[in-house]
Amino acid sequence: MAAVSELLSPLVTEINRYVLHSTKVHGDDTPVQVQEPGNGKTRTGRLWTYVRDDRNAGSAEAPAVWFSYSPDRKGVRPQSHLASYRGVLQADAYAGFDKLYAEGAIQEAACMAHARRKIYDVHVRHPSKTTAEALERIGKLYAIEADIRGQTAAHRLAIRQEQSFPLLQALKSWVEEKLKTLSSHSDTRKAFNYLMNHWSALNLFCSNGLIKIDNNIAENALRVVSLGRKNYLFMGSDRGGGYAANLYTIIGTCKLNGIDPEGYLRQVLTVIADYPINRIKELLPWNIKLSS
Repeated sequence: MAAVSELLSPLVTEINRYVLHSTKVHGDDTPVQVQEPGNGKTRTGRLWTYVRDDRNAGSAEAPAVWFSYSPDRKGVRPQSHLASYRGVLQADAYAGFDKLYAEGAIQEAACMAHARRKIYDVHVRHPSKTTAEALERIGKLYAIEADIRGQTAAHRLAIRQEQSFPLLQALKSWVEEKLKTLSSHSDTRKAFNYLMNHWSALNLFCSNGLIKIDNNIAENALRVVSLGRKNYLFMGSDRGGGYAANLYTIIGTCKLNGIDPEGYLRQVLTVIADYPINRIKELLPWNIKLSS
């Protein structure tokens, strides 16, 4: 895997540039087990994913995903990954992103699915009229999103301003009233507090038609890692984590573009060693014409 990963490094670098040369990216991370050298035990490393995909906003630009590995989940990791990025980052409320937002170059867009999940989890354990109504109100926002999926950013923004924004304002007022009556130890209160604490970032999709209501795009990109964990169980080393990130980048980007990863890799690996570095973009999944 090491030799293959190193051959693919120029392509991974190009995908990295492409993903971050966008006005909006989705980010997320997931734990992976990594073998400690010498003692056979494992520790927890991290795979980070950043996705560029504006097809829901009618964009014809190719989607792509870039993975990066780190031996820990310190905030310096995403801060390093996104040091040169300028635009919107749609992600969960991980504190490691906060410094990026504070510096002003990156605007935070939060994930409504994440906020909804907290309410849903409470509803499953302790169903109530309050949690049911909260889920129903959020469901109306998602119904609007389903209707405008694939439309232009301008059209999506207009519909959101007309339909979604009033629903959000009503939701905010309703939650504020409910918080006055909920116990400080209530799980529902904790879920509602999460919603209110991230309210501005959760509302950003109503001011930009490119932004999605949630971060499911990044969460979906990590599914391939979840599947891999069930097969290989752990990474052999930190270097192996880096090799895996390169392969996940290629495989994930192929899948986003409807390209068979195996066929793509088979063709690219026959030519990439001698391919001019200044023409490497020609081998990107959405540029290459695969032989039949």
